[in-house]
Order: sequence, then structure tokens, then C-alpha cells
Amino acid sequence: MAEYFHSVTLDTESCRGCITCVKRCPTEAIRVRNGKAQITKERCIDCGECIRVCPHHAKHAVTDPLAAIKGFKYKVALPPPSLFGQYKNQEDLELIRAGLLALGFDEVFEVAAAAELVSSATRMMLERGKLKKPVISSACPAVLRLIKIRFPNLLENVLPISSPMEVAAKLAREQAVRNSGLKPEEIGIVFITPCPAKVTAIKNPFGIDKSDVDLAVSSAEVYPVLLSAMNKLAKNWKGDADTAQTGRTGLSWGNSGGEAGATLATSYLAADGIENVINVLEEMEDNKLADQDFVELNACPAGCVGGVLNVENPYVVVTRLKHLWAYLPVSCNNIKSGSIPKELLWTKDIKPLKTLSLSGDPFEAMRMMRKLEKIESKLYGLDCGSCGSPSCRALAEDIVRGYATEDLCIYLLKDKVDAVRSSMLSLKLESREKGEG
Repeated sequence: MAEYFHSVTLDTESCRGCITCVKRCPTEAIRVRNGKAQITKERCIDCGECIRVCPHHAKHAVTDPLAAIKGFKYKVALPPPSLFGQYKNQEDLELIRAGLLALGFDEVFEVAAAAELVSSATRMMLERGKLKKPVISSACPAVLRLIKIRFPNLLENVLPISSPMEVAAKLAREQAVRNSGLKPEEIGIVFITPCPAKVTAIKNPFGIDKSDVDLAVSSAEVYPVLLSAMNKLAKNWKGDADTAQTGRTGLSWGNSGGEAGATLATSYLAADGIENVINVLEEMEDNKLADQDFVELNACPAGCVGGVLNVENPYVVVTRLKHLWAYLPVSCNNIKSGSIPKELLWTKDIKPLKTLSLSGDPFEAMRMMRKLEKIESKLYGLDCGSCGSPSCRALAEDIVRGYATEDLCIYLLKDKVDAVRSSMLSLKLESREKGEG
């Protein structure tokens, strides 16, 4: 099996071993050893939380450079809804599309248009009543991987529909083949990504065998060059007839609650921010949200607008998006036939990842668990992180797995030092008493 690709990487030279990332990682995938952070690949969900909180900017996301589009004869840009809210005082969506063409793209296919199709398909599937409720959105790849690792029992609740990014990529390639007359492999589909999780999802897709996206370019890299291109165009811009590709439904997918609201479900929940997402999933496991029809979960605060590869404040972007969609139609894209197109549906199930299991052998796992609990009982339960692990229990697990020793706990080490010192003092006193006697 090929090694799992991860977008989030560590710059060891910049890392100071401060444990900020260790304490905030939702899957306890990070440890500090020998003064540097280490990422456990099989546990990482590429949510980008470590990138967001690292005070030393030692975490980065691997993306494709914009210049890589030159490797294709025909280039199609896939801007997500979050991109349109990045620019202040920008009310003409057509100018943004023209700016992307000025950067060297031959076509622009909005992911928001595909989002409207996904919303239409979601409504159809909810109406049929065959999905297990609450139905969990499948749009956020960081959430999907989180479920695979920490909440595998909830996989059967996940909506089996491809993300808007994948639907847009497939439709964009088909459209580009018709417009250009080129072969599919000569066309480059380029997603402008707001987060590292989507980069990982392109390399390791969910529910499909292969992604139709060829390149993932960071929104942060596109932002300045696109702004420059738009400023140049704006000098002589008279405004083209705005051929809207999407309505407010698609554009609202950029912020938390947009997808859930588009389902038209009578009862839905939308949560954003990885800690809130985990709280919701825990309640779902405890069957506390059985009254909900649909649950939208976004790992980033405020939704995709809060992705770590964006530039602007996510809550400012939400305000801009609301202003942009105020005069748009409700939706420009809907499934017209009575059946959901196959390109929107998953072609295979997603399986749980047993990365948290102590052992594949249940008897060995039980033995290791007993040892873990015994070690944990010796620790102080302060979860200070000084050992480089996120909690005392995590340190106990690391010890059982052979990745650490008890001496990493500064409190246990202090106890040992105190015991040695007391023993030496006792011997010294005993020796002195004997000498005096």
C-alpha cells in the first residue's frame, strides 16, 4: 500500500518545542521529543490546527505552485466560495473571474456551482428517507478523517456524496474537453485551496478511486497575484454582463451553516471549529442528537472561510459573502431529472482507521491497556505537557508502545531525585553517627 500523503509538514529549524501544537491537536498526533515536534502521520487529519496556533510558524502545508499550471495545454481554475470573500470593496464577481483568466487560466468553473448540485442531491436523498440520521455532511475532509480515526461507528451516518470540489473537477474537465477539443489528460484542473485537508483529500480521496483535481494551489499564493490582476483590469473595467454560475445557495457554502440551510431540512445543526466538531460527534455517539435530520461539520472556525491558507479574517469574509449574494438568485444549479447523477455519488465505502488501537490482537490489546492504566495511575494527572505528550494518559500510552519512558515525567523524575537525595542523606548521617560512636 502506498504511503499516506500528508499536507501538513514540520519545519524543524523553526520549531522551538513549545508544545502549543501538542495541546491543540484533536487526534493527539503530535509529540515533542528531543526539543522538536514530531507528527504521527497515521493519526494526523491535516486539519491545520497546528499551523493556526504555532507561534513560531514551524508548521506548513504542502501545496502546488501556481506556476505548475504551465504544464497543461488547457487550464481550468476551481475557485471555492471562500475565495470570493477575500477581497474588500469587491462587488463584481465577474471581475474576479476575469482576474483568474488573466493569470493564465482558460476557464473558470466555480465550486459553488457544484455545491448547489450537491445540495440538490442531498435534498433528494433526505426526502427518500433511506439514510441513517442524523446524516453527517461529507464535505469537510478533515472531519471525515477524524470520524475514521476517532468515531468509526458514525461512518454509516456520513452522506455518500462527493464533495463540491470533486464534483466541480469532474464537470469542469468534461466541459473543458468539449470547449477545447483536447484530451482529458491535456487539461489541468486547478483547485484554489483554503486548507491543507483538501490537498490531502486530492491525494487520498474519500469515496472515489481517483481525484479529478490535478493541482491544489494555496489561496494565500493566489491572493496577491489575483488582486494585482484585478486592479489592472479595474482601470478600464466597464463590467461584463454577469453570467452568474451560482446563486446564494452555492456561495453560502463558504461559511458554516450554508450547506445545512440548503438542505431545507426541518431540523439541522451546523458546528465549526475542531473542538466544537468533536463535542458534536461525541454527543452523536451518545445518541443525544437523534432528533436532528442533518449535521454540517467544519473543522475550521466559521467554515471554509476560516481555512489556514486563506488571508482575511474569516468573520469579515462571512460579512462580505452575505453582501455578495444579496442580489443573486437563490440557486442556478439543480438536478432536473428524478435520479441523482452518478458523478455525484461515492463509488466505494470509506473504512475506519484503527490507528488508535493498541494492538491488532485483542488479548495483547487488553494486556497493554492494563499496563497503560497502571502506569497512568502512577502519574500526577496534571496533563502539563512537559513530557512532550498532550496528557498523562497519552504519555502512559507512549510508554506502553515503547515510544517513551517514565523519566519523561518531570514529577516522577523529581520524586526519584528526591528519593536518591534522601537516601544519600540517610547514609551520610548513618556514617557520621558511626564515626562519632
